[in-house]
Amino acid sequence: MTRVFDVPDCPEWLRDFVAVAPATEVPEQLRPPANGARAAAVLILFGEGPEGPDLLLLQRADTLRKHAGQPAFPGGGIDPGDDGPVGAALREAAEETGLDPDGVAVLATMPELYVSHSGYRVTPVVAWWREPSAIAAGDPGEVASVARVPISELADPANRLRIRGPAGHLAPAFRARGMLVWGFTAGILHRVLQVGGWERPWDKSRVEELPPEVIDLAKRE
Repeated sequence: MTRVFDVPDCPEWLRDFVAVAPATEVPEQLRPPANGARAAAVLILFGEGPEGPDLLLLQRADTLRKHAGQPAFPGGGIDPGDDGPVGAALREAAEETGLDPDGVAVLATMPELYVSHSGYRVTPVVAWWREPSAIAAGDPGEVASVARVPISELADPANRLRIRGPAGHLAPAFRARGMLVWGFTAGILHRVLQVGGWERPWDKSRVEELPPEVIDLAKRE
């Protein structure tokens, strides 16, 4: 079930996205099964930084057994004490990036998405960083770096491409803050730009192969 929260201090540029996000259509291949998948949540945290509206991303450590080296939104599995996706997303974000959850206003939840290769059903939690706090990588064994990535940088056609995975499937990808953002996270970012009206025309014929070192890390899953 998706939710919209009453947050009067949501900035004007974000209101249209919040109004539409909970009803975002989920492609058939991303719809969760009726049962057998573990619940998880990610935090889609919008802020207003020196370069304008931005989103909080992190890069996972290369030493992880799963999702090693991958850029991602803060998030993880929902624990019994989390009180659902919102609690899990805020807890994980605090642990992974050091942000203060008291400065975060939750705006909405989006429909669940299924990550088939890891067996998670993921709820994206949309939030506004009304009182930004300092951020830094949490446990170095889990998080390599964190970054506030401007939406303008993600939407810049020069930073957009499609990645061909080992199976030959083409999917959206981004280059931002020195990271190659691909896979599940890139898919969400692609949809966020579309729904928010921030997408700019970009060259979809620009295709690159997933780098061998990235494939090697992904094989750990």
